[in-house]
Amino acid sequence: MSCLRVLNARHNNIKSENVPSELHNLEDLQVLDLSHNDLESVPTNLEEAKSILVLNLGYNKIVNVPNHLFINLTDLVYLDLSNNKLEMLPPQLRRLVHLKTLILNDNPLLHAQLRQLPALVSLEALHLQNTQRTLANIPQGLENLPHLKELDLSCNNLNIIPDTVYKIKTLRRFNFSQNCASEISHLIGEMDELITLNLSRNKLLILPNTLCKLYRLKKLYVNSNLLSFVGIPAGIGKLSELEIFSASDNRLEMLPEGLCRCGKLRKLILNKNRLYTLPESIHFLQLQELDVSDNPDFQMPAKPIEMQKEIGAGVLFYNIDFSLQHQLMLAGATPQQITSVTGNTPQTPVKDPIARKKRLKLLKQLTANENDSSKVLKGMRDVAKLTKQSNGAVAKSDVKPEIKGKKWDEQLEKPKLDYSEFFEEDVGHIPGIVCYEIEKFLPSPVEPILNGKFHEGDCYIVLKTFIDELNSLNWSIYFWIGSQSTVNN
Repeated sequence: MSCLRVLNARHNNIKSENVPSELHNLEDLQVLDLSHNDLESVPTNLEEAKSILVLNLGYNKIVNVPNHLFINLTDLVYLDLSNNKLEMLPPQLRRLVHLKTLILNDNPLLHAQLRQLPALVSLEALHLQNTQRTLANIPQGLENLPHLKELDLSCNNLNIIPDTVYKIKTLRRFNFSQNCASEISHLIGEMDELITLNLSRNKLLILPNTLCKLYRLKKLYVNSNLLSFVGIPAGIGKLSELEIFSASDNRLEMLPEGLCRCGKLRKLILNKNRLYTLPESIHFLQLQELDVSDNPDFQMPAKPIEMQKEIGAGVLFYNIDFSLQHQLMLAGATPQQITSVTGNTPQTPVKDPIARKKRLKLLKQLTANENDSSKVLKGMRDVAKLTKQSNGAVAKSDVKPEIKGKKWDEQLEKPKLDYSEFFEEDVGHIPGIVCYEIEKFLPSPVEPILNGKFHEGDCYIVLKTFIDELNSLNWSIYFWIGSQSTVNN
């Protein structure tokens, strides 16, 4: 196979002696995946495969990486050596100046100082989960890596975040879960590029006030700590971009009012706490998921009085889009008509002909006499009531366009998609079950209440995240193919 570019042989019980030494003769080979096998050593002559860009040797039994392996593999951009028995790495690793992703998880690298890492000037993602990191063997100089965006130091029993981490100004995703830290330094506020911060499964009593300086932060995970009401900074409302706040399995009895000022908050996970109630302003958030299970004394707060009034200071019409484009869409105008009037491409109209006719009638009432304010207000009230009755049928202004990929039979190959776009970053980090229905080869999340209720004409994948006997996160993945699905027909 002289033109072979990708070789994926994972999960095949392959032993080191079964890998042909002539593999390097494939001059076009760019991707080699031998993960999840029984390799005890690196395949012979692999260092001669100079064209390889992606090398995955993870989940084997490799005890040593030969010194000469990286002499010629200088074009590598992705290297996975996770879940082996490595105690050291060769100094020639510093030659990989084009490497962007390095995964060393689950190796006994206690005595490895990893001094080679600062030489990897193109590195963007570094995973050191469960590598027996201590304050004495944390690699120094990481702040000098100009492109480092992702760092994983989880499962290392570190009692503090190493000082060198606070100096990495380019860091966007930081995983420090499953350590033994009891406090976080105020220096966390200097990591102002952070988008995702995972501090779960530590011993934190309080989050520093400087955390509120992370204006770009979208996802904050502090599950399984010792946080109480005073442990959440009052200024958390300054995190204007926050979308996910997950604080399950803590000691929370209340939440600070400021959290309800995070206008973009979509997921609030508070199960397994000691909650009595939540701030009344929680009703003003546009939450997609609120989990308050396993709080025995919890009572949901009543809606604020101003939200219950039929006529109020604009609260009745809260979150209703009265733009010309939106109203034309609800009235049944075609996309071409909306574009010609507004100059903007409309969103997908709601497919509810009865509701559309009702709204069209209301719009006619609204436009019959623009000077008659009482009629306008009446129409607005009717629209607000109709919105509530239609169970959210009105299209939201923040709905993201559907990601569509080409079918296999349209291009005779699997769609080239980045599947990381389809899964939230908290998936796989919180114990529980997540189910996805496959629609046009793309995963679509299933509502939790419908888990296990499968249709014979559809296909599903299921992820189970759980804590194993070693008190570590573990995962099981299942799939289900309906007897009447396209695959079987």
